[in-house]
Amino acid sequence: MNERTQSIIEEIKIAYVHRVYFTENVFAPENALLAETIKAGSSAEKPRVLLVADAAFMAANTGVGSQLTDYFEHHREDLQFMGFMELPGGEQLKNKAEYLEQLYQAIEEKKLCRHSYIIALGGGALLDLVGFAASTAHRGIRHLRLPTTSLSQGDGGCGVKNGINYFGKKNFLGTFTPPVAVINDIEFLKTLPEPRLIDGFIEAIKVALIKDGSFFQYIEDHAQAILERDFAVIRRVLEASARHHVLHIARSGDPFELSSSRPLDFGHWSAHKLEVLSDYALSHGEAVAIGIALDSIYSQKKGYLSEANLQRILRLVQKFGFRIYDERLSKLTETGQYEILLGLEEFREHMGGQLTIPLLHDIGDQFEVNDMDSDLLVASIESLRSWESTLVT
Repeated sequence: MNERTQSIIEEIKIAYVHRVYFTENVFAPENALLAETIKAGSSAEKPRVLLVADAAFMAANTGVGSQLTDYFEHHREDLQFMGFMELPGGEQLKNKAEYLEQLYQAIEEKKLCRHSYIIALGGGALLDLVGFAASTAHRGIRHLRLPTTSLSQGDGGCGVKNGINYFGKKNFLGTFTPPVAVINDIEFLKTLPEPRLIDGFIEAIKVALIKDGSFFQYIEDHAQAILERDFAVIRRVLEASARHHVLHIARSGDPFELSSSRPLDFGHWSAHKLEVLSDYALSHGEAVAIGIALDSIYSQKKGYLSEANLQRILRLVQKFGFRIYDERLSKLTETGQYEILLGLEEFREHMGGQLTIPLLHDIGDQFEVNDMDSDLLVASIESLRSWESTLVT
């Protein structure tokens, strides 16, 4: 710094309180959690509230529309309910700018401001889109999440990220803007079709693999109860999964991912690429299951993970009905390269900085590497191709 340079340097600190609640019957008039959360998080005397709902969820739960209308009528002295709008759910929602435009239009028409609220009622894709719209309109409108899938209740909905897809890349546009709160209602899961109910448990398996071997054992021991829709067990697993995710975000020292380290994305570098290669025909849970299998077998082939533990992982993934191989893993580019391997550079680019991939020493014990052996990855892919048909659950 030379003598002509003058500087003003001040540290700016912003504190966030990340609230994740589990409840039942959130729209019951006597359950004041939602209304109290909105009032506590706003300085407006009577904040405006717009609710954006997943159309598929609303169709499967025909009474919810009248329930939420009655709920806000019950709390009309404290809240201005501006109505609700429906959008289609699923990852394709994040691919089309028209849906984002519809949200911005609704924000303008309802005259929402920075002291207003947008509530997202739906699965992970809708939570991502609504959070992105809320965090960018007026440079930030308060948003609140009501996740309706196991995947979003135990993982994605409990985070601080929002995003939409662009340039054929998952979450190319996005923000780090924590919701005022996340309210999980276990009742929302009871109308989910079987594949969508099971989807969320792959993220519970993932967080157990990287953080808590005893939690992995619990999921192993109670897998059948989950498959039989024992909602007491389901709630315990999702609460534990959500707690692990929230504690990592709050206590890792890097809530907004300024470093290249991202242990919660174990199995995700290939999963994100698989979703794109399938044009999102593969759900996020299905893609992550394959990604976990791939990085687990790679860990074993590198000598980090024991054969016995690899078998435990693959058996549990298959126990939940997930495939561990998809033909898109072996898809080749025009030059003969495995196209899935392009996901490594895209993952590095998305994170910024150095490529950092979580791998496993043991169940509950992850570590990170900064490069991946392409030949060994190919061998791992081809092993999964043959193992899927022979592995006994």
